[in-house]
Amino acid sequence: MASDIDGIHERLIEDLRARLRHIIKVEEVLQHLHFIESTRKEQIKQKLITEGPSSAANLLISVVVEKPHQDGWFTAFVDALLHGDCKLAADYLQLTPPDPEVEAENDYCVKLIQLLAPSLVDMKTEEVCTHCFAQELLTVDDKEKILAETRNKGSRSGASELLSIIVRCRPGWFSEFLEILRKTEHQHLYELTGGTPKCVKPNNGAATEENPAEGCQSEESIENSGIEGLQYDSTDISVCQAAGATEGGPEKTEISLRDYQMEVAWPALEGGNIIICLPTGSGKTRVAVYITQKHLDSRRAEGKPGKVVVLVNKIPLVEQHFSTEFSPILKPKYKVERVSGDSQLKISFTKIVQGNDIIICTAQILENYLERAQSGEDEGVKLSDLTLIIIDECHHTQKGGVYNHIMMRYLKQKHKNIKLKKEQKEPVPLPQILGLTASPGVGGASILSKAEEHILRICANLDASKIMTRSLGKDKKEQRKSILTVEPRKEDPFGCVIKTIMTAIHKYAELSPTCDLGSQNYEQWAVQKERQAAKDGDQTVRVCAEYLRRYNEGLILSNTIRMCDALSYLNKFHEEQIKKKTVPDEEHNIQITDTERFLFNLFKDRKEEMEKLAKDPAYENDSLSKLKTKILQEFSSRKEARGIIFTKTRHSAITLSQWIQENPKFADIGVKPSYVIGGGDQSDTKPMTAAEQKDVLKKFKTGELNLLIATTVAEEGLDIPDCNFVIRYGHVTNEIAMIQSQGRGRAEDSTYTVVDVKNSGVAEKECVNEYREQMMNKAIQKIKALNQSAYKKQITEFQIQAIMEERVRQVKQKKKAVKDESPSAVKFSCRNCIQHICSGEDIQIIENMHRVNVTQQFRELFIQRENVSLQERRLDYETNGAIACKACGQTWGSMMMYRGIELPCLHVKNFVVNINGEKKSNYSKWSDLPVKFPAFDYIEHASLMAQGSDDEDTE
Repeated sequence: MASDIDGIHERLIEDLRARLRHIIKVEEVLQHLHFIESTRKEQIKQKLITEGPSSAANLLISVVVEKPHQDGWFTAFVDALLHGDCKLAADYLQLTPPDPEVEAENDYCVKLIQLLAPSLVDMKTEEVCTHCFAQELLTVDDKEKILAETRNKGSRSGASELLSIIVRCRPGWFSEFLEILRKTEHQHLYELTGGTPKCVKPNNGAATEENPAEGCQSEESIENSGIEGLQYDSTDISVCQAAGATEGGPEKTEISLRDYQMEVAWPALEGGNIIICLPTGSGKTRVAVYITQKHLDSRRAEGKPGKVVVLVNKIPLVEQHFSTEFSPILKPKYKVERVSGDSQLKISFTKIVQGNDIIICTAQILENYLERAQSGEDEGVKLSDLTLIIIDECHHTQKGGVYNHIMMRYLKQKHKNIKLKKEQKEPVPLPQILGLTASPGVGGASILSKAEEHILRICANLDASKIMTRSLGKDKKEQRKSILTVEPRKEDPFGCVIKTIMTAIHKYAELSPTCDLGSQNYEQWAVQKERQAAKDGDQTVRVCAEYLRRYNEGLILSNTIRMCDALSYLNKFHEEQIKKKTVPDEEHNIQITDTERFLFNLFKDRKEEMEKLAKDPAYENDSLSKLKTKILQEFSSRKEARGIIFTKTRHSAITLSQWIQENPKFADIGVKPSYVIGGGDQSDTKPMTAAEQKDVLKKFKTGELNLLIATTVAEEGLDIPDCNFVIRYGHVTNEIAMIQSQGRGRAEDSTYTVVDVKNSGVAEKECVNEYREQMMNKAIQKIKALNQSAYKKQITEFQIQAIMEERVRQVKQKKKAVKDESPSAVKFSCRNCIQHICSGEDIQIIENMHRVNVTQQFRELFIQRENVSLQERRLDYETNGAIACKACGQTWGSMMMYRGIELPCLHVKNFVVNINGEKKSNYSKWSDLPVKFPAFDYIEHASLMAQGSDDEDTE
């Protein structure tokens, strides 16, 4: 155990070596390092005399980490740093470094002192030294050393010694030093250094007004100034760079990267296409902002236009990247704009691209406008208009996703350019590509070679010359991970009642399932039975299969959350079914079939029994008990707990949040929960809008909330503050989701816990994901170890294969388009009662999206019902209620208000579709139908409506 801890301490020191060697006062620290032999101390002192403090500090660090170690060596080293007045070095080793912003500002101040040292050594050393000692910037030993240096070698040498000492202080020394220069009447030096820390970065393109050349001193002049070894590797920002800000530029035109961030960024800074693979929370987006700035700066310096597009795969990420990352740093030096499906911009995307330097948008918007440009049907956007494309969560660049569609255009043009060059023709310019991901995954691979192939294909799709990874070293936060298994219920009378009801339905509908009740397999079986029965016109089996699916979900919920929540879910479903059979105006009766009456009575007869059982806590599931204990433990053992619970469904997220809110034990220890769920409409549960998500996350960030219960929407991309615990509750997917959800717990001493749930198999899945993560890391290292020619050969092969597969797909698509059925060949029937509804000839399409039927015959077949969850308002239309079958009450779609006209909008999933005599019941979206419907003629319809109203007036 001790050797493991020693190993951790050794790695920590090694990771910090580059910084420590510049901030350790060797002589002072050596006095307190009693575990180092006297002979080694003499070697270090000799090194200090012959090669200077940086080299001596480097040797000291090497001696400290040498094995074997004495007990307590690391603590002794930290104590020596504290007693030797190296408090900043001790802060780093005690894992309490300055905040990144403070650290970056401090590094900048150190660099500025280096650069201005030839002028600063002309100070009145003794007077400045006295003031620095009074402000505790210097110790007694420091003061004596400076004064001795001044007496022996002169004021300039003493000043150089003073500067080399104060830059090793904790952040905050710079403003005090400037004030001392002002007080001691060094006005020219005070002005030279720029005033306060926030104003040290010279503007208007000049290093200083007094002496512009001094802003870009050579390394030789820095060394000659006597301040040795204070160059902070790649994280430093030179004054030459800072001086490049344009007039009226932002207060903060430069950002600082940590060492590991700069290391992964360098190929992109040289113009290469790369994938940056860093864990969630390690600052990938910050690296992207830095690369964007350098890209635009270099193109501006060359007199060339620069155009950067940042692509994301979720609407909330557009605003997040705009407001928290790109805009604060790059405006107003560069024009930054964001566009998504939620944007209310009144001009075209093409104009936005033309009028801005950086555009942050959802990938589908760019793809739509690339297609417009290619088809020539409208003004669009070309890849040649862009100079850098940044793809967030780039592991999605596969399997026909929108990222892949965009990159396929790129790859085709790239290989066309090869041909153009051979023909000595001008190639079409293509943008640089930068991919960002926390994990490329293994694509379901079970062996290393397949994992390697999966990652190489993603590299090929992104035309990446390298995949850049880096150990975070001192910045890595180690998590404590655990899996909580659950005990099976000794008794489950509530579940038994549900199973009894399901068995009765099986018998009634003559169904024989082969899988366990309350499992995912059973749900799939029920869905297949419902689809087949709808296709066959078997109303009894169709309705029974739908009820069985709901009861199965109730069983799953009773194993996941409270029995009362499961009962509430079932009760709500039955109320909705009964409501379907009622008509608001009661003008006619909706038929209730014998099957529906049987199902209604079956639930009604057992409802009271379930209500009684749901109130008995003795029958609650063990998973919920384990979760409760874990939450209480996290909040009672931490000074400030902040965590996320990931769960499978929207319904479970909402009900878990309610459970915590209703339990006084949680409130007593300060638990403040809320939920975050997705914005799509695939679920029966009402989705969350982007504004609602943003509001919850804002409260979580400010501390108004400290516990989020979330679906997978929170795993990837969303700006969620550092958490100190993450719990996956009965839901594990793949290794990418595991890595990303683990990454949410990036605060110090964070924990990652998996809570098992009956029939979920999460414990086994988590073990598989851990194996896949290890395999992924090995595959990445193997890819990085390939020589460039072998790597390039494989990438080219995969790209050519992808292009050929795309051509085959397009040929098939064209053939399919030729075979598109005539609307007259399509018939629609109600999914529930099977009555014929309309022909495809009656359907028209609005904005290439909404299918409407405006015939009078259709209006006589449906009733309107209020449905608050469907109410939605957009620029040109709004939905305000549902339409349902007048005969059986089956929902068909929604009533939409489009530019002042009320139109019935159909949802294909609610119908059985008959195409040339072949029935299909598995269509979930209109785009799956091989039919092209005519566009809705707004003017014609509005005119007919106007004529109708005129006729009514004349009557």
